[in-house]
Amino acid sequence: MTAVLPPPGATPSAPRRRRWPWILAGLLAAVAALLIWRLYGSSGGATTAHATGGPPQAVGVAPVTYADIPILDNGLGTVTPLANITVQSQISGLLTQVAFTEGQIVKQGDLLVQIDPRPYEALLQQARGALARDQALLAQAQLDEKRYATLNKQDSIARQQAEDQKYVVQQYQGTVASDQGTIQTQLVNLAFCRITSPVTGRVGLRQVDAGNYVTPAETNGLVVVTQLQPISVIFTLPEDDLPQIMPRLASGATLPVTVRDRDDVTQLGTGTLSAVDTQIDTTTGTVKLRAIFPNPDNALFPNQFVNASLLVDTHKHVLTVPNAALQTGSIGSFVYVVGSDNTISVAKVQLGAATADRTEIVKGLQENDRVVIDGADRLRAGAHVTVPGPAPPAGATPAKQHHRHKSQD
Repeated sequence: MTAVLPPPGATPSAPRRRRWPWILAGLLAAVAALLIWRLYGSSGGATTAHATGGPPQAVGVAPVTYADIPILDNGLGTVTPLANITVQSQISGLLTQVAFTEGQIVKQGDLLVQIDPRPYEALLQQARGALARDQALLAQAQLDEKRYATLNKQDSIARQQAEDQKYVVQQYQGTVASDQGTIQTQLVNLAFCRITSPVTGRVGLRQVDAGNYVTPAETNGLVVVTQLQPISVIFTLPEDDLPQIMPRLASGATLPVTVRDRDDVTQLGTGTLSAVDTQIDTTTGTVKLRAIFPNPDNALFPNQFVNASLLVDTHKHVLTVPNAALQTGSIGSFVYVVGSDNTISVAKVQLGAATADRTEIVKGLQENDRVVIDGADRLRAGAHVTVPGPAPPAGATPAKQHHRHKSQD
């Protein structure tokens, strides 16, 4: 039988028109299923796995414990000697002896260099001779003064002669005083011939050798002596740290300071804060502080760059958690808590001071609560988890729920 086709432009039959609504409904159902899978199937995480019968997610946990949290202010600093003295000659003369070795540790008063004292010894002897002569002239003038005074009373000499003799005595008294000053000057010059160390410390490289003629005008001096024990570190802190530091200093507290090397790895010494600068540097918003260190092993070297940590205070016996347990979301800071039945709950926490590995919990947790520190990426409140390792100790306080939020970012 030959099929008869409808002419072009003719209207389709009624059965074909009734199939289009079913096709459209099927397409809408497919799109809806795809959207549901995108929303729940790809982000359901552990909860979806549990709903489909998958194994609980394994997590690492740590207990909430009491510990001491130090309050530290960290800054960059430079090792600065308390005394760095360029030794100069106070007189001119021939340098006859260098009594130190470069890099040697010397004590205060140890001989460093010796200048030829003979010219100054000769000048001292000359000054003493002049003093002896002028003292004799003064004694003679004083005797004449007494004799003239007696003769003046007897009207044996003119009154003017007796008065003139008084002034002669005063002149000789001035000459004797000048001679005594000259002697003191030469004694000082002789003392300057022997140059000693003004402080206990290390001597640097010598600037002159024996045999040279030295003067007080030497540009680089003779040698530099640097005090190493004790030694100081000058470091800077932000001005915002001052409200914590100044009350502690005003109360008489001793604030420890620890310094580490440039890489902030090796500890070089511990000391105490000694002074805070009188003003803030307006260009950087920082303030300078000085700390004193005993430096018994000379680990701190002048002009060395260091990292300084100032211990302002210590929060003693406070609840702490490992930093790895802290999460951040729309509710703020929170942690995942594993209950006694290994069910996850979300606890919003208020944070306090922190160290490199632990943070103080001001509010939101109790001692012995177990917090997740590993495997928290896809956790949800109410999810069941497994905790590798030994079971929690009997009698441990179960995680409370009434103060914890059930939602997170």
